Amino acid sequence: MQIFEGIISDRGSKYAVSGGPCSTAEEAKAFIKALCRRKKFAKATHNTWGFLAGDEPVKNDDGEGGAGMIIVRMLERENLQNHIIVVTRWYGGKHLGGDRFRHVQDAVRHYLDNAL
Repeated sequence: MQIFEGIISDRGSKYAVSGGPCSTAEEAKAFIKALCRRKKFAKATHNTWGFLAGDEPVKNDDGEGGAGMIIVRMLERENLQNHIIVVTRWYGGKHLGGDRFRHVQDAVRHYLDNAL
């Protein structure tokens, strides 16, 4: 598991991105459970994730509607299979509107550029 914390901050919201090998929904649940053993991540507002199991996308928006699909689409473009990426957001008190999706993209790009 690789974790990059404090990569984006906007209007009080803070973002982190993490990832690692994952090929089944059960492994994804175990990955999120392991991530949330860190108290900071357990208290996050959103832990949005996605991975490609073969050609099948598996995702969870965790309340950040549409964010999981952004992760999946970026993984498809990179042809990265059996690897989960989790974008974590701690809400800062101000709505970000559509900027939150740009931040998800930026977080995934950070992971792809620095972890692989």
